[in-house]
Amino acid sequence: MLRRPSPADDPRLPAAPRRRDRRGRGLRGPLAPAALPAHRTRRAQFDELVLDAAERLEQRWSRELDGVEFAVEDVPPSDPAPWERGEVPLGRLFPAQGALAARVVVYRRPLETRATDRLVLAAMVHEVVVEQVAHLLDLDPYQVDPGMDDD
Repeated sequence: MLRRPSPADDPRLPAAPRRRDRRGRGLRGPLAPAALPAHRTRRAQFDELVLDAAERLEQRWSRELDGVEFAVEDVPPSDPAPWERGEVPLGRLFPAQGALAARVVVYRRPLETRATDRLVLAAMVHEVVVEQVAHLLDLDPYQVDPGMDDD
């Protein structure tokens, strides 16, 4: 199929300026100012939920949780642990090994898909963090956070 050469095909001519959108206006600015909560991404909001749950537990268990790291990953790894047959893990505890500190990992996407709204998500995140800390301390989750039913 033949076509007519365009000015863009001629390497001697300067290239036409690229436009961001079809009217050439580009982005006018952010949809929400950085100071408003709407500016934060879902990932950042989820990270805050995990930090809130960890801080709440550290008020009571500060000595036992000293050095424990709390982390968020999007999805669990594709190789499940032997005790995770048939279910998607919502969180996982990695005990301390040598120079590595103990780590509590919360998986964002499985929790977000199960939650119906932000309040339910916050309660689920708190419950997962409490369960993992209970495994770490070898205690019952209701001993770690007696007010867990109140949430």
